[in-house]
Amino acid sequence: MTQTISRGATWLEKLAPHAQRMSGLCPSVQVADGELNGESVRFIAVVPDAENHYPRAAKGEVGLLEGWTLAKVVNETLEADSNSTVKRPIVAVIDVASQAYGRREEAFGIHQALAGAAGAYAKARLAGHPVIGLIVGKAMSGAFLAHGYQANRLIALNDQGVLVHAMGKESAARITLRTVDALEKLAATIPPMAYDVSNFATLGLLSDLLTVTDPDAPSDADLAMVEIALQKAIADARQDPSLKNRLGAENRHSSSLVRERMRASW
Repeated sequence: MTQTISRGATWLEKLAPHAQRMSGLCPSVQVADGELNGESVRFIAVVPDAENHYPRAAKGEVGLLEGWTLAKVVNETLEADSNSTVKRPIVAVIDVASQAYGRREEAFGIHQALAGAAGAYAKARLAGHPVIGLIVGKAMSGAFLAHGYQANRLIALNDQGVLVHAMGKESAARITLRTVDALEKLAATIPPMAYDVSNFATLGLLSDLLTVTDPDAPSDADLAMVEIALQKAIADARQDPSLKNRLGAENRHSSSLVRERMRASW
């Protein structure tokens, strides 16, 4: 296993310092149990692994191994806490460049692997586990859907290195027959198409947007700010586990209207 230091790995270590990583997993999925405010919390991150069995998933992408491993970890957490009245919080530390694109991935059913991960997170949320997504880097395409988007609450760092989108810039430019520069100019005028986290925040999906001094080398003050935000998100998720908090933003007005009309029709 050869790993490069990613933001996901950095923040996982900060949030669960010196914690032993769960054994028996693929090297690109790192799981550590830590504490927040005296409560046991499970932290999960996807990190780069240059020696990944599937080269398309070597740089922090979520591929076949990552999808099924995320599903395994979350489902095992569900099973372990099945008889507990108070369910353990699960924090997805999110820094994922993309889903893994490749012929082998398509042939072996990457759609099923990613659906398995997303489904496991959804089951955990519905079972009463506070599921929190902490976006510290990229949150792109199917990788974000599989790792973090099913959270009760999403928190992001307010930094230019934090990007959220359904498709990478180069790919989006190619299929829209634009240059990357032209795509960026267009995206800046349409919040759902924009890549920066400040535009993403206007869609109402974030419960918190945090400005830290250095996302790549967080200080003690940065860590304390994030921990406080996580504690608040966990408490909020326990009080209201639904996702209706995502629908109140001004830029979600049309989405809310469509939902109302669909409910009226049914």
